[in-house]
Amino acid sequence: MTLAASPPRSRPGLLLVLLAGAQFLVVLNTSIVNVALPAIGQDLGLTPTGLTWIVNAYLIAFGALLPLGGRLTDLLGHRTAFLAGLFVFAAGSLAASLSAGPTTLIAARAAQGIGAALLSPASLAILLAHWPPGPARSKALGTWGAASAAGGAAGVLLSGVLTSTLGWWAIFAISALLALPGLITAPLLLAQGEREPAARLDVPGALTVTAGLTLLVYGLGAKDATPLPDVVLPAAGMLLLSALVPIERRAKDPLLPPSLLRNRSIATGNLLMLLLGAVWVATFFFLPLYQQKILGYTPLEAGLTQLPLAAALMAASWGAGRLRGTLLPGLLVLAAGLLWLARLPSDGAFLLDLLGPSLLIGAGLGLAFVPLTALGIEGAEPRHAGIAGGLINTSRQVGGALGLAVLTTLATPAAGRATPALATLAHGYRRALAATALIALLAAAGAAIHLLRGRNRTLTAAAAPSVHS
Repeated sequence: MTLAASPPRSRPGLLLVLLAGAQFLVVLNTSIVNVALPAIGQDLGLTPTGLTWIVNAYLIAFGALLPLGGRLTDLLGHRTAFLAGLFVFAAGSLAASLSAGPTTLIAARAAQGIGAALLSPASLAILLAHWPPGPARSKALGTWGAASAAGGAAGVLLSGVLTSTLGWWAIFAISALLALPGLITAPLLLAQGEREPAARLDVPGALTVTAGLTLLVYGLGAKDATPLPDVVLPAAGMLLLSALVPIERRAKDPLLPPSLLRNRSIATGNLLMLLLGAVWVATFFFLPLYQQKILGYTPLEAGLTQLPLAAALMAASWGAGRLRGTLLPGLLVLAAGLLWLARLPSDGAFLLDLLGPSLLIGAGLGLAFVPLTALGIEGAEPRHAGIAGGLINTSRQVGGALGLAVLTTLATPAAGRATPALATLAHGYRRALAATALIALLAAAGAAIHLLRGRNRTLTAAAAPSVHS
């Protein structure tokens, strides 16, 4: 049985606002705690290790549960999954704002991540169901991508403003408040969408992929947090993920349908999104560090000076939904901006040394992100839209964790050299940014190969009739 998938045709604009708003909230909460961490630590008596859990509880729950959230979207129906995800996210946000101790705050952040892991693939699945392939879907994806960029930028700014005026509790209260209109309007705008009522949840597959991703993301993002060597947890995570292959082969209703894994576009899109995720997270990690530790910016100044990058990212994401062929140019522009940024002097000025590369990086990320998202879901059957959306988001999250772990290690060895501390730090950050540019170039090479293969297949198909005539 397949339930109706189309909303009232008179309200596609409102539906897109709802979906973009949900994605805005998901991304907002990846960055909104950063500036508030010192205040949270002071009020709740958290150690630096404890503070990392305020960030990691959300990121780990979100990243590890995305495949399961995507599959549940297909099994439960888009409307049910969206509303459940938004409700859990809002409840977690409200609980976080009322938290009086570290344990309740960390648990509330994990609840936010659980809700986000259901909400994000559900919103993307709804978008795919209501906007068919073509220019209309591309425009909708552009708006959805611009909302992602806006969420990242707004997180930094809102964190500073709300923490300094109302207190750190307000950064979580604002998320609960912003979720309220969605909870009211979603039942009116959403139809249930396609689902697989006869299919069952692949419990062994779900447990394996969730445990594997948890160990991988936590092991990469929380170094020195356990007495074990740093390599143990990521290796255990990879071992569990490799065990997923035989488990899925035996499953009657596999968590990852074979048709998705055999789809060349989906496989390529996820591989390239893995690389873009590494570039995205590393850039937003090392750039504020360079600004504050090397250039002497305050946290608020660092946030404000990233506004041009965020604006360029939003504009490029919106434009990528209305233009064709932006993937390869976007990755090349991104690499150029990162190479420029890697030459940033220790006494650099914003207008002369930061503004130019920031605009290129923002434009490149936006031009690449939207077509990569479209590539990662291209050809997915409507009944598998949820898991396709969960998979492409997982690739971005895992790519970010992998990239940050490798690039942080790359930036560290410079500390052993007999040079002044400031110069050592600057050298390490520049090395990491240069390596990030190389990752962008690697993604560009992969995109070029994919485009050439697609062009060759098109030419072969066009020539086929003349061969047999």
